[in-house]
Amino acid sequence: MFYKYKKSVSLLYSLILTVLLIALDQFTKVLAVRHLMNKADIILIPNVLQLHYLENTGAAFSILEGKQIVFAIITPILLIALCYILVKMPQTKKYQALDYIIVFLIAGAIGNYIDRIMNNYVVDFIYFSLINFPVFNVADCYVTVSVILLLILIMWYYTDEDLDDIKKGLKITKNG
Repeated sequence: MFYKYKKSVSLLYSLILTVLLIALDQFTKVLAVRHLMNKADIILIPNVLQLHYLENTGAAFSILEGKQIVFAIITPILLIALCYILVKMPQTKKYQALDYIIVFLIAGAIGNYIDRIMNNYVVDFIYFSLINFPVFNVADCYVTVSVILLLILIMWYYTDEDLDDIKKGLKITKNG
């Protein structure tokens, strides 16, 4: 991430950023519980954006609702894979955006995982009523924006050679 520094320092900065992002997510969820639970929605932009408290036992768009055991198994595996990729990612300016994306994905996954472990549900509170979009939270924003940026980078920025360099760093080959 901080490609100008030694890998250990870069990873420390990544850890600090991850902790700060998780703290922001958890803080906003505490605020949502305090100020939105069992209360009327707060309208930020009429007919467009409002704060609406929701306890979500599923994933994005409430898929796998009530399947907490699935999340309890998949999330740690995903986090281990993301941490491995972050550690093994080539440390050059070319891949700096990927480092940030991975940090935001990790923070989003941990932010919602904390909710699932502590509450057995995820606190969601941001609602775009204009398009009747599912209610979401800050951790969901981290994950959604990161995935969109990742797709953009893979489709229009990184070449096949760049992706091969990453694979080499991860020691992944086409045959296994």
